[in-house]
Amino acid sequence: MIERRPILDFISHMVLILGVLIVAFPIYVALVASTQTADQASAAPLSLIPGNQFIANYAAVLAKGASGNVSVPPVGRMMWVSLVSALTIAVGKIAISMLSAFAFVYFRFPGRTLFFWMIFVTLMLPVEVRITPTYQVVSDFGMLNTYAGLTIPLIASATATFLFRQFFLTVPEELAEAARIDGAGPLRFFKDVLWPLSRTNVLALFVIMFIYGWNQYLWPLLIATDQSMYPVGIGIKTLIAGGDAAVEWNMVMATLILAMLPPGLVVVVMQKWFVKGLVDSEK
Repeated sequence: MIERRPILDFISHMVLILGVLIVAFPIYVALVASTQTADQASAAPLSLIPGNQFIANYAAVLAKGASGNVSVPPVGRMMWVSLVSALTIAVGKIAISMLSAFAFVYFRFPGRTLFFWMIFVTLMLPVEVRITPTYQVVSDFGMLNTYAGLTIPLIASATATFLFRQFFLTVPEELAEAARIDGAGPLRFFKDVLWPLSRTNVLALFVIMFIYGWNQYLWPLLIATDQSMYPVGIGIKTLIAGGDAAVEWNMVMATLILAMLPPGLVVVVMQKWFVKGLVDSEK
């Protein structure tokens, strides 16, 4: 029996509440600033009382996206680019990683182990090492300012391949033998057996990969030279590029709040499967 200690429970709850306040306070400040005028949002110290410009500010950034000092696309357009990129990267990473892991575990071919470790070693290469030759390839194929250029170089994942390989190795060999006896081919075995077993892993990785794709900044900064292909991260940087006196912080904060909504919604909606996919001992 676990002994209940009220004092320890109280301390634990206070620590949790303090942690939530520390994390949530910057978000509250951004939300408050997004409802104020430009002068109010630039004042020091910043007022923590919401203003009356909520509808005007959010309508402005969604429809125009530009303040009077800098020119950026409408936030709706930038969020669409980020959404398409994030979904393509997440789905592409999972599909390629699952098929790669499936091949490494269930097929016998020369150099199988060598190829796997060649993929795994890429984890040790920083992005900066690969970014220049990757940019050259994308440029040579004419994929600058395209969704293909923003997503295709990022959809391979050594981490996801490794995780799926390790999971497939835990699947009993008897399942593969039974499927083979029943006349199921490799793709049928993959679809009817491995896919249902790995669904929680897929959903957990989808959350991680979606947020990874949504938060991309360095790669789109190189690939997207046309403002119509700016993701929301570059749009935020563009809004604050005019110097402190020229920045309309209310518009910046409104854009920040809008940029947090899709990944936040994905985490909230898929929280149950995300946690289960990471900690379930029977996954």
